[in-house]
Amino acid sequence: MSQIPYKIYLTEEEMPKAWYNLRADMKNKPAPLLNPGTHEPMKPEELAGVFCEELVKQELDNTTPYFDIPEEILGFYKMYRPSPLVRAYCLEKKLGTPAKIYYKFEGNNTSGSHKLNSAIAQAYYAKKQGLKGVTTETGAGQWGTALSMACAYLGLDCKVYMVKVSYEQKPFRREVMRTYGASVTPSPSMETEVGKKILAEHPGTTGSLGCAISEAVEVATTTEGYRYVLGSVLSQVLLHQSIIGLETKAALDKYGIKPDMIIGCAGGGSNLGGLIAPFMGEKLRGEADYRIIAVEPASCPSLTRGKYAYDFCDTGMVCPLAKMYTLGCGFIPAPNHAGGLRYHGMSSVLSQLYDDGLMEATSVKQTDVFEAAETFARVEGILPAPESSHAIKVAIDKALKCKETGEEKTIVFGLTGTGYFDMVAYEKFHDGQMTDYIPTDEELQASFDKLPKMD
Repeated sequence: MSQIPYKIYLTEEEMPKAWYNLRADMKNKPAPLLNPGTHEPMKPEELAGVFCEELVKQELDNTTPYFDIPEEILGFYKMYRPSPLVRAYCLEKKLGTPAKIYYKFEGNNTSGSHKLNSAIAQAYYAKKQGLKGVTTETGAGQWGTALSMACAYLGLDCKVYMVKVSYEQKPFRREVMRTYGASVTPSPSMETEVGKKILAEHPGTTGSLGCAISEAVEVATTTEGYRYVLGSVLSQVLLHQSIIGLETKAALDKYGIKPDMIIGCAGGGSNLGGLIAPFMGEKLRGEADYRIIAVEPASCPSLTRGKYAYDFCDTGMVCPLAKMYTLGCGFIPAPNHAGGLRYHGMSSVLSQLYDDGLMEATSVKQTDVFEAAETFARVEGILPAPESSHAIKVAIDKALKCKETGEEKTIVFGLTGTGYFDMVAYEKFHDGQMTDYIPTDEELQASFDKLPKMD
């Protein structure tokens, strides 16, 4: 047996004390957010009507490499961090591969995912600003769960708009949010003007993250003492999630391990951006090279089939315009069970890196994803979230490729969370009722045709 332990833990003293801002090392900075009315870059005072003031500073800062993590956030992190980096010995044996496989496990907290890393940060800054509460959207429910926990801890009100299909498929996730004191509304709803408009245009729609964002933003901007917070996509979120990659790299460095490839699931980009941050930083600075792979669902393939263009961040077209790989803000994905990966666009930071050829992207079918999830669960003892299982699928594929070639590659992937609230999806897979929906070129083109016309 190798001297590398099954689980590599950092001590509390070794835990990172600052978040890493990847944008500081990017030669080509992500394009700025634009005012939807003027098409001019958003000013801090304009964003401050939607987001907390300190988060606006983080969102717009492309030059500061590190942000100190406030002591209160560090104290909260210590309840579940540092999280383990696990050597997947049993999976390696099952596959018969010479590859060495590691996964960073972010599911060892009550929210069941990595989302808590940013939720506590955003709730902290809201509390520090003296706000009464926050609004947000959630797809699979992981972000909503994490935010409700953070708000309960800090004594903030929390209003969650949950994508309708997930609200119906994942009632237990909804109930966890309510246990922590959040109000949870299926989106689109009749509670907001934008919700009513979406329902009028798309009767019976199962919703999307873009729809839920529109509703949450409307409520935040029309309710005194509230601001909107977001669980992915934004640069501030990738900043907070860099704690994942910083811990991963520190754990690998502890044993002199250098990964050949780093794989993460990609919806809006928070997990992937956080996992790859310090590795991509080394790549940008010319200090090391890594193969970085984003994995997205074939039903919502923003990187692999989207357009790199300015688009609205939400379906109701009330949010700023972001330059990103997008399927169009009006694109309503199929009711895919990987609810956290059903966003129409990709983080501007990751979109720029992908456009610059610094990372790869691939898409995978849902039934293949669940097959990989089952393989992983049976040998590694963790039931993975559907989102995480996209990365598992490609990690297994790359490990089997190593088996063919005899190459001893080192693979690291992000296990973003657990799938214990996703049993309806697992049931459909086991009963043969799960299908693979892949949008046609014609469907995507119809959505692209509605992209904003820029000067």
